[in-house]
Amino acid sequence: MTEDGYRRLRQFAQEAGLDEGEALSFLFENWTSVINMDNLTHRMRLFNSELADRKR
Repeated sequence: MTEDGYRRLRQFAQEAGLDEGEALSFLFENWTSVINMDNLTHRMRLFNSELADRKR
């Protein structure tokens, strides 16, 4: 997990009153109702294009 991703997960979990594992469970159990497919596809392309640079 990237540092940015982990920071965002911790922030989401804290705001929701959950620990990180519970927050991830919530997101995956409710995946279709918490995402926007159009945005997801676009964001996934951007993330993949930047991934190599993030790993350095």
